[in-house]
Amino acid sequence: MSSVGAGFRLVRAGWVLVREGVVAALPGDELFGLPKLGWRMARLFTRRRALAYERGDRLAKAVVRLGPSYVKLGQFLATRPDVVGNDIALDLAMLQDKMQTFPQADAIAAIEASLGRKVGELYASFGEAVAAASIAQVHIAETLENGVGSRVAVKVIRPGVRRRFFRDLESYFLAARLQEKYIPSSRRLRPVEVTETLAQTTKIEMDLRLEAAALSELGENTKDDPGFRVPSVDWERTGRDVLTMEWVDGIKLNDIAGLAAAGHDLKAIAANLVQSFLRHTLRDGFFHADMHPGNLFVEPNGTIVAVDLGIAGRLGKKERRFLAEILYGFITRDYLRVAEVHFEAGYVPRRHNVAAFAQAIRAIGEPIHGQPAETISMAKLLALLFEVTDLFDMATRSELVLLQKTMVVVEGVARTLDPAFNMWKTSEPVVGGWISGNLGPRALLADARDGTNALLALARQAPDLAARTERLSREIDLMAEHGLRFDERTAHAIGKAEARYSRSGRLALWVIALTLVYIAWRIF
Repeated sequence: MSSVGAGFRLVRAGWVLVREGVVAALPGDELFGLPKLGWRMARLFTRRRALAYERGDRLAKAVVRLGPSYVKLGQFLATRPDVVGNDIALDLAMLQDKMQTFPQADAIAAIEASLGRKVGELYASFGEAVAAASIAQVHIAETLENGVGSRVAVKVIRPGVRRRFFRDLESYFLAARLQEKYIPSSRRLRPVEVTETLAQTTKIEMDLRLEAAALSELGENTKDDPGFRVPSVDWERTGRDVLTMEWVDGIKLNDIAGLAAAGHDLKAIAANLVQSFLRHTLRDGFFHADMHPGNLFVEPNGTIVAVDLGIAGRLGKKERRFLAEILYGFITRDYLRVAEVHFEAGYVPRRHNVAAFAQAIRAIGEPIHGQPAETISMAKLLALLFEVTDLFDMATRSELVLLQKTMVVVEGVARTLDPAFNMWKTSEPVVGGWISGNLGPRALLADARDGTNALLALARQAPDLAARTERLSREIDLMAEHGLRFDERTAHAIGKAEARYSRSGRLALWVIALTLVYIAWRIF
């Protein structure tokens, strides 16, 4: 019955997208067969007034009708241009996460339930909501410590959002499974795995203690950085459903006129923003992954303050070297080295030819070297690189895609502040410094030290490994002699699970088909 409910919700979502003209706005001229027929039918069922809107506006209206969980889905898919395409990802990135506020009494109840204390004990004053998003809303409040009052921002989870999101999540998983089953070409993009990532990231966003921990970690990483910081967290007043942090007095980065009127140097802010992002990415391997202008404030002294750290990205040491070597290889036109890095990292299967891959990389790099430096987009370079890697069966790497999406946003903000922004010149001090410190002799010594430590750890585990190897050898001998066997309970469980999956899929498809027939009958 869960699958039936998910099927109904999926049909409703599809109907809303059709009526608001989202499906009709997709490029369907090159489709053929049933997809082409479905696209043409969608155009017939589109509201007439929806045809007057741009695709991005149609998408925004549809998402508002579908509710907060679809806003979050749209924002998540905006980070995956490899799944939805660059154009649609840009439309999704423009979705305004602005929802109706919920009553202050509900916010107070959530705070008191989460922290186990009355609001009057926690705050000297607690004001109305000043902003509301799909998952939470923010109130302005004041705390009193030792007779000194401080303004704080209090973020409170929206009532019922967890239940609604996880109910809609069943529909997302159903759609992903159907896509993997009936569209073989999409399996490389791993739609079920993408949905699992959405579920995990949203679970993290819905526990405000984890956002507080991310703010704390980024704050420690950047405490000595010039011109960048994050708000401090009030841990005493923070729980699963409430986050209390320092109130930020500043001008939002999307208020260009306000920044100019306040006398800020827009070019310096643009350079500071990009260098800060690259510093966090390469040096720390931990970066704010939702750095749109609405989440960035500029204080009177020019310091950038980043808020709303519900989405964060991490890069391991291997990924950071991968990124730095790619950028350095493009700068020096060493395309063979760029190709070798992909193979060394295991991103491109060994069955492909390194020289052929280097040739494809050259097709990206050479046109760039003929352009003025201020017109070269590092984000576009990475996007083109991911397009080429598709031809060589490079599996989706969610951490790299999130990095590319964030770089698109950061670079776009910088060019809004400074239309002549030179990405390469600005990033050179950070990227060049990291390369010299991590790809040179000092890095070799560090790798040798890490390798020695790994060998020592392996030596300490040698007796245990020997015992395990002996047991495994005996089990393999028994398997060779008697064959691989399942006990009766295991075989029964596997058969039952497979039967349930097949029945659920067929039932969901029948529900969808009957619903579409009913909708068509009602219209005609």
